[in-house]
Amino acid sequence: MRKNALKQLVVTLLVIIGLNFAGQYLFKRFDLTQDKRYTLSPTTLNIIKSVESPLYVDVFLDGNFPPEFRRLQDETRQLLEEFSAYNSNIIFQFVNPIEKEEETYAVMKEFTQRGLQPLNISVTDKGKQSQEVVFPWAVANYGEKGTKVALLKNLMGASTEQKVISSVQHLEFAFAEALSKITTQKEKKIAILKGNGELEDYYLADFLQTVRESYFIGPFTLDSVAKQQPTETLEALKKYDLAIIAKPTEAFSEEEKQVLDQFVMNGGKTLWLVDNAPLNFEDLNNENGLAVAQYNELNLTDMFFSYGFRLNHQIVKDEYGTPIKLATGQLGSETQYQQYMWKYSPFIYSENNNHPIVKNMDGIKFEFTSPIELLKNDVKKTVLLTSSPYSKPVGLPTPISLEMVTEETSESDYNGSGLLPVSILLEGKFNSMYKNRVLPFKENDYKEISIENKMIVVSDGDIIKNQMEKGVPLELGFDKWTNQLYGNKEFLMNCVNYLLDDNGLINIRSKDVEIPLLDKEKVYQNYSWAQMITIGLPIVILSIFGFLFTYLRKRIYSK
Repeated sequence: MRKNALKQLVVTLLVIIGLNFAGQYLFKRFDLTQDKRYTLSPTTLNIIKSVESPLYVDVFLDGNFPPEFRRLQDETRQLLEEFSAYNSNIIFQFVNPIEKEEETYAVMKEFTQRGLQPLNISVTDKGKQSQEVVFPWAVANYGEKGTKVALLKNLMGASTEQKVISSVQHLEFAFAEALSKITTQKEKKIAILKGNGELEDYYLADFLQTVRESYFIGPFTLDSVAKQQPTETLEALKKYDLAIIAKPTEAFSEEEKQVLDQFVMNGGKTLWLVDNAPLNFEDLNNENGLAVAQYNELNLTDMFFSYGFRLNHQIVKDEYGTPIKLATGQLGSETQYQQYMWKYSPFIYSENNNHPIVKNMDGIKFEFTSPIELLKNDVKKTVLLTSSPYSKPVGLPTPISLEMVTEETSESDYNGSGLLPVSILLEGKFNSMYKNRVLPFKENDYKEISIENKMIVVSDGDIIKNQMEKGVPLELGFDKWTNQLYGNKEFLMNCVNYLLDDNGLINIRSKDVEIPLLDKEKVYQNYSWAQMITIGLPIVILSIFGFLFTYLRKRIYSK
């Protein structure tokens, strides 16, 4: 009997040692979830494997916070455990930044200065409401480089549960993008076009600061075209990978258009942010609160036509507008304000669009945007954003008045219109606008058809414009008058990443994660029963198993 027991012990030890030895050389993880939630994409794995020295991730989701955020905490922890399993250089920890209650204010101030905005949320538990401060952020550091990771997506009007679900779907992309920023060297170059009345840099400050983390950027003016140096200008522009044209207000010359056209024919990506009616809300800030929206001739129509789209001479009026505040009178020495919906500033929401650029994204604020018409040619066109079903085009020129905020409309006003494209993606081989035409300047390497290329068009230049506060640029998408944060920056960054991304990082945004949630109302109604099932039943099952195990063990060894 003793001999057999000793033999079993030796065999067991040898098996354990053998498994440990094999484990050093063999590595395999099994994801048994239906939606393959823990299966990392090849792009993420490549980024993880490129980490050659310790990379530290501090996650500030620790402490006493609402149950909704425990789900986000668990999912974040499990994702980072996956990262660490593939590369032990990725080291993470969960930190409670307000562990000491007396330091809460100072910590909140410090985090806000670092751009890590804390969140004050209302929590309902068994019918009782309370306020909690949460820091849904992580910070990753690799050598001398560091970046922040937003764990909670900002979805305007969504419940905390909906935000958490959306955020979990976004987690892998958020961490993969952050790690890519700090572990890879910048390669791609972006030209910010100047010289045709484009937006000044201080209106682009927040976007430029964000995009600079991943790409080289530089201003590029087409002025030298007018100095009889178009060929040199074109060669200089070819050194860039992407050109961003942000709200030009002055017409392009034919020579400038040929430079841009041949940039496209040679594979240069373009992000067009073009207003047909370059009107701003500030233009209504006059005694009568009135302005006229007029068509602005940029001399780009024939160029856009050859690429396969047209910006109509109209602006979009949408029942799903964004709020504005208007002064309505005086109470003592204080001015009274009231909030209204502004129908010429549509709130564009990509609810049912699964394209990686716009999937799972917050609403975007547009202003005096025009409908885009898609023309037939061989270029593939994808509509990224449309206005709401309750929208319609209004022809230019047209008077715009602040008094329109009180205008009453009905569903019948929008019959036969709506869902007007305001942003499109074009992919394929583009025809040069100068095909079968006389060139404005001689070019030896002129190309009639482009190589495989892509461009994105947005019929609103103000989408990239950040507001200013006492001379300081605010975050792009933040409206200081209503304290609302729109998804403008995320959308534009997704556009840039899609146009320049050659490692598939942006495609991670397409991942679907299903999170089953409890029905709160049912839980409250059957709270005792739910406690018994979730806590009592596992204890009973464990007790039965322990009793049977002890009983069988005694029976076997008593013989």
